[in-house]
Amino acid sequence: MSQSVERALRVLPALARGPAGLGEVADVLGVHKSTALRLLRTLRAHGFVYRQPDGRYRLGAALFALAAEAVEHLDVREIARPHLAELNRLTGHTVHLAVHQDDEVVYVDKVDSRYPVRVYSRIGRPVPLTVAAVAKVLLADLPAAEREALAARLDYPRHTARSTPDAAAFLRELALVREQGWAVDLGGHEESLNCVGAPVRGPDGRAVAALSLSAPDRAAEADALLALLPLVRRTADTIGREYSASGDGHRDDPEQEGAP
Repeated sequence: MSQSVERALRVLPALARGPAGLGEVADVLGVHKSTALRLLRTLRAHGFVYRQPDGRYRLGAALFALAAEAVEHLDVREIARPHLAELNRLTGHTVHLAVHQDDEVVYVDKVDSRYPVRVYSRIGRPVPLTVAAVAKVLLADLPAAEREALAARLDYPRHTARSTPDAAAFLRELALVREQGWAVDLGGHEESLNCVGAPVRGPDGRAVAALSLSAPDRAAEADALLALLPLVRRTADTIGREYSASGDGHRDDPEQEGAP
């Protein structure tokens, strides 16, 4: 990978945590200020970085526009949208759609609860891999070797007393999710928040996305949410059938064109 590209990829997540001065950016990169300044000027010229009046740098509007456009062009999101809205209408609870990208599971769509107490989440934001129902659904679908390698390199923060404690426990849970075809987060990320999730499968049977229904205890306790699991699974299956029938799951990989 180009050294400049690698440095840019290190700057952007650093600025995502908040504005930073030139010296802070140079420290993150481990380079002289003049080198950091050249990189920031290039990113700024393309709109990916903005220089504030106080001299600090933050992420620019072009980056957000690019992310939003990428999300808009995820075909499974477009197909899923009316079904997410219908599931929300039937249950009143928050509905999420997520996809797996590299070592992250990211929300790509959301329909908010109609109740006053809502689930806090944002489209485009990664989910906590070791506790979120959508993450368990998608990671359980990985081949065994990939699951084991991922589990070994993850951290296991104790969000609550019910958070997954270590890699061995995580692998056991993923094995169960793989066998039963659905996942839960019952207070693993937040004490009072429960969630059930199911896979959206493509034409080859692999999970292309995950659907979840979430609610705080004040809106629906764990048993009440689990009772809605069949509806969640039916919705995910419907999205998967429409996605597979649309032909999106059969698109050729451009890198394979011309391959024998």
